[in-house]
Amino acid sequence: MDIIFLGGLEATTIIGIYDWERETKQTLVLDIEMAFDITKAAKTDDIQYTLDYKTVSERVVSFVEQSEFYLVEKLIEEISNILLTEFNTPWVKITLNKRGAISRAKDVGIIIERGEK
Repeated sequence: MDIIFLGGLEATTIIGIYDWERETKQTLVLDIEMAFDITKAAKTDDIQYTLDYKTVSERVVSFVEQSEFYLVEKLIEEISNILLTEFNTPWVKITLNKRGAISRAKDVGIIIERGEK
């Protein structure tokens, strides 16, 4: 299976359990890998046979920026459901980075894989 990826995708949203997090938008950074068979797109040179990463990125950013979840676990699971169902990807790997969540750590977050590769 082929992998289409988005690296360093940024979206700003309300996320977190603390009072200040419910009042201040935070920027999340997403790295997304999606399994997708690009064979037909490569043979035909036609975008209709591939996964349009611009459309994917716009959908994910729009969803994240309209959400207000307490836990990043809930947010990342919802993003994976969008990618698996709306874009028919058989497998996704998502890294969600909530930079600044821990004062002594540059990066903190979650990595999940869903579906079958």
